[in-house]
Amino acid sequence: MNILMVLTSHDQLGDTGHKTGFWLEEFAAPYYTLQDAGAKLTLVSPLGGQPPLDPKSDAPESQTAATARFKADPAAQAALASTGKLADVAAADFDAVFYPGGHGPLWDLAEDRASIALIEAMLAAGKPVAAVCHAPGVLRHAKAADGTPLVRGKRVTGFTNSEEDAVGLSAVVPFLVEDMLKEKGGVYSKAADWQSYVQTDGLLVTGQNPASSEAAAAALLKLLG
Repeated sequence: MNILMVLTSHDQLGDTGHKTGFWLEEFAAPYYTLQDAGAKLTLVSPLGGQPPLDPKSDAPESQTAATARFKADPAAQAALASTGKLADVAAADFDAVFYPGGHGPLWDLAEDRASIALIEAMLAAGKPVAAVCHAPGVLRHAKAADGTPLVRGKRVTGFTNSEEDAVGLSAVVPFLVEDMLKEKGGVYSKAADWQSYVQTDGLLVTGQNPASSEAAAAALLKLLG
């Protein structure tokens, strides 16, 4: 199993002056779930190199067993520090792709042509795509073969409006994940805020929030058999 993980390169939280990036648990939990299942992982980002870490995801209250494992794993840290460039990879070389969230993807990956093309190519080739928390935002401009929005008619989830309200960023983000998925015709559903919740529809796996990261990776593995 060759699985691609696509991380954000965006580190500015709108014009607040605060930093953002990827959410540590949403990278670490899937990374180890997939690696422990025998997957070979390749990490990329739009700019390559070290993706920016959302500092809030590094706070004590945000730590999990997976983040602790990552902090004690020099090989994983080195892999993360030297991500390849997203534009240089080909869908043909991978069996699946996983997008960790954090607010960063809403600014760069949601609009990135290489990312959109990758998602469309993977699904067209019968290969699964997974995205968790804010990362379902990367589906914003992706289209199905007939030119309609990729998520139209599909069961999906992602970071809820109420969760965005709770973190005080509803007026900062370029779009709300829940609203966007509904506007594109997705059949959106959710669990209570901060509870693990994953939807699988065909080859598309989406997770609601950080707590859904490990379950989203497990759902991806199930699709891979």
